[in-house]
Amino acid sequence: MASTWRTRKADQKTNLAKRRSPNIAEVSIPTHFRCPISLELMKDPVTVSTGITYDRQSIETWLDMGNTTCPVTNQDLEVEDLIPNHSIRRMIQDWCVANHSYGIERIPTPKIPVTPAQASEILSGIAAASRRGETTKCRELAVKVKAFAKESERNRRCFMSHGAGRALAASFSAFAAGPLENSKTGVLEDILSALVFMHPLDEETAWHIGSPESLDSIVLILKCGDLAGRLGAVLVVKELVSANGEWVEVMANTKGLIEALVKLIKEPIFPQATKASLVATYYMVNSDVERMASRFVDLGLVPVLLEILVDSEKSMCEKALAVLSGLLSCEEGREKAYEHALTMPVLVKKMFRVSDMATEFVVSALWKLCKNYNEEEAEEGGRRGESLVEALQVGAFQKLLLLLQVGCSGSAKEKATDLLKLLNGYRGRAECIDTMDFKGLKRPF
Repeated sequence: MASTWRTRKADQKTNLAKRRSPNIAEVSIPTHFRCPISLELMKDPVTVSTGITYDRQSIETWLDMGNTTCPVTNQDLEVEDLIPNHSIRRMIQDWCVANHSYGIERIPTPKIPVTPAQASEILSGIAAASRRGETTKCRELAVKVKAFAKESERNRRCFMSHGAGRALAASFSAFAAGPLENSKTGVLEDILSALVFMHPLDEETAWHIGSPESLDSIVLILKCGDLAGRLGAVLVVKELVSANGEWVEVMANTKGLIEALVKLIKEPIFPQATKASLVATYYMVNSDVERMASRFVDLGLVPVLLEILVDSEKSMCEKALAVLSGLLSCEEGREKAYEHALTMPVLVKKMFRVSDMATEFVVSALWKLCKNYNEEEAEEGGRRGESLVEALQVGAFQKLLLLLQVGCSGSAKEKATDLLKLLNGYRGRAECIDTMDFKGLKRPF
């Protein structure tokens, strides 16, 4: 009896909820609240010089595509002609509140975008403050640049078009010159945090931020700056080395920079910082600078990368595999990989589990580990021979065959074919185990 009563009570509550919350599809959005371009409810209505009101994002996208006319009247337009329509926006907000029971959320009041005049004034202020050595004023303006750029893509583009990257980099270089006092560290960190939003860096910006004094300050921030400062520093380093190969040698000759990058990978502060460190490391390891890979290996990066591969998400795995493949190009890197119990199991396991890009890095890494194999060493129980046997045990042969069947790039196909030839002669020496289960494998730490 009690059970029946509770069931009826629950049904009554459900029916009442249905009556109070009609389907949102039943609500008809007034025509004058819809953007003429997207036909969606306007969130930031702006009126152009022709008198037509659009949603800001839609009309700016229209203009960014190279269009110079009003979509409705076909008259000429300029982006400066966009005037916020506060009356329509308040009417839309009132309508949203009135229809809240239908599941419609009130649109937030949009923030006013930065104007070209404001951007120019802020950047001029940064230049003047850096010339006078006014750290407090420069910090205040750099924080303002970051806040505006973070707020919207439109603001970021506005600052970029007025040379924000060059202004910030020149200011950083000015404060980095001379003895680095504690009072300077804060302004340098704030400038870097703002500069992160001004990518890609042009040649003049890179020249300022890549000066010896600037790089020394960046290394110091990477090692002992605050979290935001360290993130900004590593993002700038990544941008430099990925934009131009000439900067790799400059970075390699900057005392303490490589150690700082490795530390960020070993002791992560943010996933974004770790990924930026891995990308910067990738470009440096795969450069023509002599013994670059060996320097990273000597700092203990190989076992760290293998640990990252165990349970990281797709993007992190791709970057870790890219760096690992580069480190295996040197003898020291391969020796460290041979010594690690996770090397073969993790590489083979990741062959099809991440992405096509990751698969190519896996094949490249396996090929580098096995290509110098020779029978004498195998008979003597050498590390390379042991690695080949282990690769067979964890199912590398079967996965490589499958890879050739499903298809891959020319480079990966060539390496996979070479690996199969190497492994084929030793198939009788090892029994394949299930590559899906490596729980029983002991780690060396």
